[in-house]
Amino acid sequence: MLILGYISSFIMGTMLGLIGAGGSILTVPILFYFFGQDAIFATTNSLFVVGIAALAGAIFQIKKGDTNLKIGMYFAAPSFIGIYIARNLLLPSIPNILISNFGVTLTKPLFIMIIFSIIMVFSSWTMIRSSSSIPAETETTKLNTIQTNFLSIGIKGLMVGMITGFVGAGGGFLIIPALVILLKFPIRKAVGTSLIIISANSLFGFGISFRSVQTENCPLLLTICGLGIAGMYLGQKLSHKISERSLKVGFGYFALVIACLILWDQGLKL
Repeated sequence: MLILGYISSFIMGTMLGLIGAGGSILTVPILFYFFGQDAIFATTNSLFVVGIAALAGAIFQIKKGDTNLKIGMYFAAPSFIGIYIARNLLLPSIPNILISNFGVTLTKPLFIMIIFSIIMVFSSWTMIRSSSSIPAETETTKLNTIQTNFLSIGIKGLMVGMITGFVGAGGGFLIIPALVILLKFPIRKAVGTSLIIISANSLFGFGISFRSVQTENCPLLLTICGLGIAGMYLGQKLSHKISERSLKVGFGYFALVIACLILWDQGLKL
């Protein structure tokens, strides 16, 4: 199982490098199934792994000029509020056992994994649908004015932050469509900017949850980070050779299959 976990960690980084999304929807199941971590710890540790991998990719994209730091900051600022609310108010308020009737027991970790899977289904379907409306990537593509879209950016940032804090997902599946559809970003710049936002969100979420981290997991997390960064580098190299529409459709269906398998597995535990 460890070997499969390491291979999957490399694939996670590759996917994140290819499309600027999907790191967390792979990392949480990797930590949960292959490395046997509790769902709550898996969501916290996922924030660290995805945050470091996304940061490495963002630095690479900044050097290439494929980012928009200003929009990234506008998006990330309200998401910090959402992360704080989810990690410090929402999660602690959920009881360890939500339902225990008629032979069905719904625990807090099980509930988190089910919610995570449902978000995966929604996100993968959104990615598949958005692939049909990806604008052509040209230098003349114009962004809508920040003033016109500031409220929309803030709302989406807050929503992504809530998801990041609750299920340990960086939110790339929501950030990419927001940047491409709402702000008319060229897809390459959307990917680079998404990595900045994912990194900021994930590391902030990990930072405010650091007290719950199990220090004995640090060597494992650093190993996964290394594999994720290596995969990130490969993914960003491959992204220039593969059609973006093909990438989004293919990964969308891949994520949908994973989500359905997790829902089926968790449903058996009820």
